[in-house]
Formats: sequence, structure tokens, C-alpha cells
Amino acid sequence: MTEATDNPLLSLGFEIPFDRIRSEHVEPAVRALLADARARLEALIAAPGPRTYESTLAALEAVTERLDRAMNVVSHLESTSTTPELRAAYNAVQPEVSEFLSGIALNEGVYGALKAFAATPEAAALTGPRRRFFKKTLDDFRRSGAELDPPGKKRLSEIDVELATLTLRFSQNVLDATNAFEFVVEDPARLAGLPPSAIEAARQSAQDKGVKGYRFTLQAPSYIPVLTHLDDASIRERFYRAYNTRATEGDHDNRPLIRRILELRREKAKLLGYATFADLVLEDRMAKTGAEARRFVATLRERTEPVFAREKDELAAFRREIEGPGAPPLAPWDVSYYAEKLRRARYDFDDEALRPYFPLDRVVSGLFEIAHRLYGVRIAPWQDAPTWHPTVRAYRLLEADGAQSAAFYLDFAPREQKRDGAWMHGLVTGAPSDGGRAAGEDARHLEVLAGSFTPPVGGRPALLNHREVETLFHEFGHMMHHASSRVPIRSLAGTNVAWDFVELPSQIMENWCWEREALDLFARHHETGAPVPDDLLQRMRAARTFRAGAVTMRQLGFAEIDLALHVDWTPERGDVVDFAREVLERYSPVPLPEGYAMIAGFSHLFSSPVGYAAGYYSYKWAEVLDADAFSRFQEEGLFSRKVGDAFRSQILALGDTQDPMDLYKSFRGREPTLDALLQRSGLA
Repeated sequence: MTEATDNPLLSLGFEIPFDRIRSEHVEPAVRALLADARARLEALIAAPGPRTYESTLAALEAVTERLDRAMNVVSHLESTSTTPELRAAYNAVQPEVSEFLSGIALNEGVYGALKAFAATPEAAALTGPRRRFFKKTLDDFRRSGAELDPPGKKRLSEIDVELATLTLRFSQNVLDATNAFEFVVEDPARLAGLPPSAIEAARQSAQDKGVKGYRFTLQAPSYIPVLTHLDDASIRERFYRAYNTRATEGDHDNRPLIRRILELRREKAKLLGYATFADLVLEDRMAKTGAEARRFVATLRERTEPVFAREKDELAAFRREIEGPGAPPLAPWDVSYYAEKLRRARYDFDDEALRPYFPLDRVVSGLFEIAHRLYGVRIAPWQDAPTWHPTVRAYRLLEADGAQSAAFYLDFAPREQKRDGAWMHGLVTGAPSDGGRAAGEDARHLEVLAGSFTPPVGGRPALLNHREVETLFHEFGHMMHHASSRVPIRSLAGTNVAWDFVELPSQIMENWCWEREALDLFARHHETGAPVPDDLLQRMRAARTFRAGAVTMRQLGFAEIDLALHVDWTPERGDVVDFAREVLERYSPVPLPEGYAMIAGFSHLFSSPVGYAAGYYSYKWAEVLDADAFSRFQEEGLFSRKVGDAFRSQILALGDTQDPMDLYKSFRGREPTLDALLQRSGLA
């Protein structure tokens, strides 16, 4: 047992001692913090005298503050640098934490305190963020089962604990199944078509593992070049099938977990009086209902289908053109390969030609300069910050007056101990006073941006492709949302906004990656320092809308299967993987193979109790918002400080203190339209 005085998780401040946190700290710390939270909850219930905001809502907000911070750190470490010991510790405490958190809303004493406060003149007189916080708290308690009878509360608590356990296991199965696959090639002739950067990365990976030849994995920097560029169709097929059947075998089989997760979500919705799980989770989002989310997806699909159909015919004709009229129909593992060939033929554009212009260090510096021009902030290295891995970098975010408002970490080196994808994690949400930002470290925010980018190889710096540049800008947008928060209530602060609004601040940042004025700040050849040539930039921008129909339909397919699973699917509909394949095939340019089980690795939907479940449409919803919002920058100036300050003060800083559509209209002056997105996507 670790002594409390030696356990850094028990005394977390703004500067987190990552170099001192060990797996053996997790269980004793979390259980001690659970005891502390229980004591705070009992004190809230027993508070003497008339109910006040401070003794009720503010006290409720404080109940889990220390526990949340510790679990944030442990969850972050489990995502970025897990070990068997850390995973075991996290798995041990996570159900206990989930049971406690879900039990708060089921606690009659707490709900009674809230209702008692609701009857006071002070509650009736609440305004602004406090009024919204109170209303949302009551709504959240109701949606969490506060008004159920005792048997209903007991069953709901059981569901929540089981969901927390199953979704954690789902996520870990995806990581383990991804890492279990490797493909080693000794004959370099089999690598024909691959870019030199991918070949060198595979050689380095093999060397690091002590094997001969070239080692490939299912991690994105390895998998995507294989599907896009490798001439050997048999290897492409092997990778495609491996990726789209991840977590379907042995101890890592997620298929029974998916079925059970969907059953539990469905039962939970019915228990709480909702027709579907989608209706339950969307009630407090911009879409409001599953039906409205589906109408949105259907509208975009209708606008996209003519372009999508034309693209399918074009790609099939292109293959026949280069291979003869007897060329076989396209298989799923052929689509990206021939699409890339068609893109090169049509635009004389190879995405790999851009890679030398995007050394990671320069991209990061340019991104920081863009943030300075838009928002007046300055970003400086955070010297001597403890980190969880030697490749992690730390920075301080300074306001125009020199005050530090936030700090953040960048962790984009691929590691087998890191989960798939890219993300921003808010580690610490600062606590400004009602009057603005409070003095002292408690007001500062702390974030981490993580993912797996192309690593440095062969003595060269890490050279990103353009999609990786977009990803970096995207996650930085999330970071600025969290770091810009000036909300006095943590539950309404930063990225704690409606799920279909949260991607606006991230996706809008991607737009600067396409503008010459912005690219000139960082896109320089790593050897010569030359900017991206005009003809290459023009070809890149022309190719932006290449196969826009297929790209859009792919995202709409993910949104539709998400909604179909959480609205239409019932156990009586049979095998959930077959059901998903049938739905997704309507959005695929080619028939999907038997055994296609992409959803077994679809972490967005199944790696947390809610997450993006019934909310994947949010990506496209936010694209409508971001394209429309960015058009104001296009109208008034790409680096307009006036527009940047308006976006930061009217959207980023305000969190969930107002209805998101009201926030949007305050910035844009009107509601968004589809026009800007359709124009940008080439679908107009």
C-alpha cells in the first residue's frame, strides 16, 4: 500500500508530476478520493439551514473535483503509455468510480436538496451561467434516473457499471488486436509503389523490433500508405481484411461486447422513458432527436448521391482504361489505390510531394504563429515540465498581457502503448471567478494533444503529410476551446458543450491548412527552405474536392450506421455485424466482403458509455458550422484579429453558458446554411 503522503495522485495541482506517477499509485489513490467524494456528498445532504446555491450546486460541483482530476490523469496515461500493470489498476478502479458517479443522480438526498433549492427565492432569481447550470443539472439528474422508483434506480446503476466495464474492454481489445498484427517483407521488390517515406519507416520499424526486412502494422502511418500506394493487390487485400476484422477473434473478440452494449443502451433508454438511445443522448444537443439527426444525414446524402454515382463510374472506367476492358470489378482494397492513381492522372498531384514541406517542428511553429495572429496569444516552451515520455513536448499559453492562461503537451510519436486515433484531452479545467479570470494557478487550464504521426526516419525530421497537418490543426482547435474558457462553472466550461457543437472550434482550424497566406508561415522544404511552389499548391487545392462524393458518403455511412444501431437495431434483427455491413454497403462505392466487421474496431461508438454513440453525425453537422463560420474570415480577412477575437470571446470562451445556436448567431449574425460546405466540398 502506497502511503498517501507519497502518492502524487492525491495532491494533484496544475503541474502534474508525470515522472513520479506509478501504476501502484492508482488503486489506493482513487479509493481514497472516492472516500473523500462520498464524505463531501454526505456533507452536502446534511448541510444545515435553508438551501442556497453555495450549499447545493456549488457543493455538488466540488464533490468530484479531486476524483475527476486523478481519473483524468490515469485515463490519459492509460491511453498514451499503458502497461499491463497500469491497465490492471485502471480496470480495477474504473467500475467503482462509474458506480459512484452514476449513483449521485440516484441519491434521493442529493435530488431532494436540489428540489428544496428549486423552491427558494434565490433559485428563482438565478441568471446567466448559474441559471443554465441549475436547469441542466436538474435535466441531467432526470435523464440519469433521479425520478425512477428504487428497483429502477438499482437496475440503472447496474447498467451504467456494466457499460463502463464493457466499453473499456472494447477499447483495450481494439488496441491489443491492432498491436497483434504485423507483416514483415524481406524482398523489397514486393514494396513497389510505396513512397520512400513509408518504406524507410517500415525498415526502421523492423530494425527497432530486431527483425530483417520491412515491418508494417495496422497503425495509420503504416496502414494507409499500403492501401493507397502498394502495387501488390494481395498484400493490400491482406491489410484491408486484417484492419476491417480487427477485434473479431479469440480473447479480443468485440462482437459479443457490441451486442451487449447496444442491448444495455436500449434498455437504459426505455427505463428512462425514451423511445431510443438516440433520443436520450440527443435531447440536450443541437439536433434534439434521433429523427432530426437522420433528417440531416438524409439531406446531405440526397445532395451527395449524384456526385457519388458519377465518381463510382469514373473510377471503374479509369481502371478499364489503364488495364483494358477485361479489368475485374474494383474490390474494396482497390478503391484507395486506383483513386490515388486517378488523382495523380487528373491533377498531376501526389500527396507525397508535399511531405518535404511539412517538417513537424516548422508546422508547430507556424500553427503557433497563426494562433498569435488570430487571438493575440503567445506560445512558449514550458521548460522542465515533467512528461510521460521523452518525445513529449510541453508549452505555455500566454495572453497578450503576458499572463499564463494555459499549458499543453504535444504527443504525436507513434507507440504501441498508445491507443489509435488523435485526440485532445483536457487534463485540468481552471476555475475563474464569477468576475472573470481569477489570479493564481487554479485559473489555468491544462491540455494534451495526442496521436500517431509519421515519425522521423533516416536522419530526417518527422515529415508530415497534409492530412496529418490538418489533424494537428484540428486538435489544436479543441485545445484553444478548452484553454480559452472563461466560465466560472467547470461543468459548463471549455469543451463541455453539446456534442454536435464541440467539433466547430476544431474543424474550423483545418481551413487555414489550405490557404497560401497561412501555409507560407510554415510550409517550407526541410532541406532548401523553399515555400510550396505555386503549381503544386494549385494542384493540391484543385485535388481537395477530388472524390468529394465518396469522402462525404463515407462519413455519412458512419453517421447512418451509428443512428441505425441506436434506433433500429434490436436483438431480433440478428447478427449486429451483418446488420452493420448491410447498412454501410449502401454508402460504399463497391460491395463489402463477407466477414467485413469494421464496427468491431469502431471506437467512436463503443469505447465509452456514451462518447460518439448516436452522435457521429456531429462531424458533418460541425462541418456545416465551420464552413459557414470560416466564410466570415474569408470575407473580413484570413488573419483578422477582430474576427479572431470575436470567435474566441463569443464561442471559445463561453463554453456551454448559452444555447450553442445563440452563441453561433452572436458570432455570425445569422443561422448557418449548407451553402459554404457544399461549395467547399465541390458538391454545390
